[in-house]
Amino acid sequence: MEEIFRAIVLGIIQGTTEFIPVSSTAHLRIIPALLGWKDIGAAYSAVMQIGTLVATLIYFKKDIINLINGFLGAFKKKDFLTNSESRNFILIIVGTIPIGVCGLLFKRFIEGDARGLYVISAALILLAIILFIAEKVGSRKKDLSEITVKDGLVIGFAQALALIPGSSRSGVTITAGLFRGLKRDVAARFSFLLSIPAIGLSGLYELYKERDLLLNENLLSLTVATVVSGIVGYLSIAFLISYLKTKSNMVFIIYRIALGIIILILLSQGILTNLE
Repeated sequence: MEEIFRAIVLGIIQGTTEFIPVSSTAHLRIIPALLGWKDIGAAYSAVMQIGTLVATLIYFKKDIINLINGFLGAFKKKDFLTNSESRNFILIIVGTIPIGVCGLLFKRFIEGDARGLYVISAALILLAIILFIAEKVGSRKKDLSEITVKDGLVIGFAQALALIPGSSRSGVTITAGLFRGLKRDVAARFSFLLSIPAIGLSGLYELYKERDLLLNENLLSLTVATVVSGIVGYLSIAFLISYLKTKSNMVFIIYRIALGIIILILLSQGILTNLE
């Protein structure tokens, strides 16, 4: 029962924080450490994200169908960039390349030293400051159909920064979207659509690479955590899209800074150690 309880807690953490810009990696490191649990590792985290991937596919099924139909329809006219659905489809694919390349090049660092709590706390605070600036300077006028090639490429390259634990995939891409003039909820929607290939590829890669450990020793735990993360993740998507239609990211900015400071205090007091 203890294993199932841990899996449920991890699934709730993953599902809640994957889409809200507060960093799922940070919470999956900090909360288990405070509870006296060992670090679940990057591979377990990546596979657990498959649950949130399924949540994204279900929530945005109409958007995904429109993107695919738009891209297929563009073949007839041989014009892939005029139609917004076709353009966004291509931008999502191209925007996945930077995080894929960086993930392979810096894999050892990302799964090792980068998971240290000093790195996580610094990323939490730094991105909060950048997100605050984006909130202040962004025009917040563009809809999903108005995203340009440059907008998509900037957001795609920004997604690569999500490899730094504590930065938050949704956090960096929403921030980039705001800098490019997207409405808050539109930035979140494009961020989630952009995450689909990256989360899917990383999850399947880690599942294959670590299949013996994950599927033999942790199969029950991982299955429960993944299912829970998917259910909670769906609710988190619905919440954030609705929330950002009328409110700013300020509450998340304050939370990130407060959490980063708390981590530093706990580290200085010896309550947490840098690599647990």
